[in-house]
Amino acid sequence: MKQYEAVIKVMEENGGFATLGHLYQNVLKVKDCDWKTKTPFASMRRIVQDDKFFFKIKPGLWALNSCRDRLPFNIYPRDEINKIEKDKIDHSYYQGLLVEIGNLKNFETFIPYQDKNKKYLGRNLGDIVSIKKFYEFSYDYMIRKAQTVDVSWFNIRKMPVCFFEVEYSTDIQKSLLKFNELQDFNSKFFIIADSVRKNEFEDKVSLSSFLEIKNRIKFMDFTRLSEWHSNEYKISIIRDDYNL
Repeated sequence: MKQYEAVIKVMEENGGFATLGHLYQNVLKVKDCDWKTKTPFASMRRIVQDDKFFFKIKPGLWALNSCRDRLPFNIYPRDEINKIEKDKIDHSYYQGLLVEIGNLKNFETFIPYQDKNKKYLGRNLGDIVSIKKFYEFSYDYMIRKAQTVDVSWFNIRKMPVCFFEVEYSTDIQKSLLKFNELQDFNSKFFIIADSVRKNEFEDKVSLSSFLEIKNRIKFMDFTRLSEWHSNEYKISIIRDDYNL
């Protein structure tokens, strides 16, 4: 079996689509395919860019041309949809990437209760988080604020390690205000958004209101997030190979 055929096989078994992370995790397991290269993951990235067989849906997510007309709506909406509906679909996708990264890094992961039935690659987001009930690590009013953050990671002591807000057309300042309320915890804060909004982020985070947390808030665009997701899968494969 040729290398591109192994990639096609894994995608077909996954419904006609896959993240790079999913390919990294499964393509090398395909029997009868010899990867005579020291850089198989780079080869996979090159293979999915062959438009004879594959097309890109969004950063980190690829699909088969042969399956284009039967992909689920929440994966690849073929009909015209309004921006609000598209943003909701994409928002859930990036939440899912963040949850999977947190799971791979052995953190406990949580999304807001109202998001549990939103779709991520054909599954409910609520099915991939590791905890269903938000940890009550502080006062009630802080917990009410914290549990509305798009994705939260917790350490082994049930304390928050990272908070992530995924932004489309919504006001970044509202997310910064959430983070401001949580500044007394030893947590990192991330705004995930399109790269074109980085200047807006920098303007908002430079306001005097956020002076105390400015250096703890990072901006990450969607492409970098998808790269983080796929790279985390590569690291997890090495851990599994050496029982680390």
